[in-house]
Amino acid sequence: MNTAKTVALMTLMTVGFVLLGQYLGGQQGMIMALVLAAAMNMTAYWFSDKIALMSYRAQQVSEAEAPELHAMVRGLATRAGLPMPKVYVIPSASPNAFATGRNPAHAAVAVTDGIMRLLNRQELEGVIAHELGHVRNRDILIGSIVATLAGAVTMLARMASFGAMFGGYGNRDREGGGNAIGLLAMAILAPIAALVVQMWISRTREYQADATGAAIAGTPLGLAGALEKMEAGAQRVPIPNANPSSAHMFIVNPLSGKSLMSMFSTHPPIAERVSRLRAMR
Repeated sequence: MNTAKTVALMTLMTVGFVLLGQYLGGQQGMIMALVLAAAMNMTAYWFSDKIALMSYRAQQVSEAEAPELHAMVRGLATRAGLPMPKVYVIPSASPNAFATGRNPAHAAVAVTDGIMRLLNRQELEGVIAHELGHVRNRDILIGSIVATLAGAVTMLARMASFGAMFGGYGNRDREGGGNAIGLLAMAILAPIAALVVQMWISRTREYQADATGAAIAGTPLGLAGALEKMEAGAQRVPIPNANPSSAHMFIVNPLSGKSLMSMFSTHPPIAERVSRLRAMR
């Protein structure tokens, strides 16, 4: 999916968010939703990387603390034509990784303790190259904004469900524009629509980052082997504090094994990703 389609989908989500605000609160609700969407997008642009790193207790490591990891990231970043990103380690036995930052000049790559113990050098290079692929493709900011809007839509949908419980919002009822049934339908359908858009964008971006990462690493086989190992490892040891709103950031689904959340994964099937990677050879 190209950038134009992604921007169109993000615009569609913003418009839907504003229309949902209008449905709940008329013109005043629409204005409030528009202001909230703008504020949340600004927050996602400036602070989403810090929020993500803090939420997973990622610790920045220096070259002296992790010389081999730094050398690997630097070499791949140079090959990709990117500035050296900051390097973080997440204290978790679950094998996973993600990249964050609003642009290549403010990027960070975070890996878990578990992934460094599980993968060999070629496989870890494939994973880091994949994350640098996200940086080069400018996926991180798009994903952050989409996740923020999806969360905002879910928040308004909850407001709609409370309105439905108490018979709807009075002003809208008097205008004939809203009722409890409509609010209940909105509360159910709005977050589902937001999730579908988020899944579509995230899954397509994962395929693109796989291809870009394979080109950066010089071979698709390291990433293919890493994905197979990480899928099994993440299912055995999922990240305990993983949040559905940020699950799309990781290279494999950190929610694996958690109730029904894997049914709504923002990641494409590992088998399909591995098949595509091995076909590149």
